[in-house]
Amino acid sequence: MSVLWTILIGFIVGVIAKWLKGGGNAPEGFILTTVLGVAGGFFFTWLGQQLGFYGPNEQAGFLGSIFGAVIVLMIWGAATRKS
Repeated sequence: MSVLWTILIGFIVGVIAKWLKGGGNAPEGFILTTVLGVAGGFFFTWLGQQLGFYGPNEQAGFLGSIFGAVIVLMIWGAATRKS
């Protein structure tokens, strides 16, 4: 059940992050949106642990995951931008 919950929350986080970020250079589709949300959660958990916001066994919450997904989208946009 936790895997299904992770997928559902990851999708919701990915949709919110894409809505907040805007722009047309975002990954599309259910799977990529879900991966974006899950990656945002993992990224912000790692970043928060490095900065001392979270302990070794703590994870980013819903808002932290959204913030992490927006950061991942910004990195994605910078990496795929054509010069």
